[in-house]
Amino acid sequence: MAEMTIKKRPKNLDLTTIRLPLPGKVSILHRVSGVGLFLCFPLMLWLFGASLASAESFAAFKAVTAMLPVKVVLAGLLWAFVHHFCAGIRFLLLDVHVGIEKEAARKSAGVVFAVSIPLTLVLWGALL
Repeated sequence: MAEMTIKKRPKNLDLTTIRLPLPGKVSILHRVSGVGLFLCFPLMLWLFGASLASAESFAAFKAVTAMLPVKVVLAGLLWAFVHHFCAGIRFLLLDVHVGIEKEAARKSAGVVFAVSIPLTLVLWGALL
């Protein structure tokens, strides 16, 4: 019988020591923002419908959105949408083999952050 050898591969279970490259961070944030938007979509849809029900409910929702914690959550949702959109365009380009080289992928990941963060701030300013 052949002798079975068990390879002991290195295992890094300390998550604080893992260093992801920028494209990896964009990929993970794309997934996280997608999950967040997916989970919050029914709530946002219900709130939107309820705010359209009457003038009183709209005034109540307007008062609630004036609170700082709600503004922080809304800013996070806005960033999640903008980041997911920008990263999605990047991934569509990667799917058609545009920018798949290592350096081009790094630059496009930087562009996602360079576009999504200021665009979020601009849209947030327009909404206030």
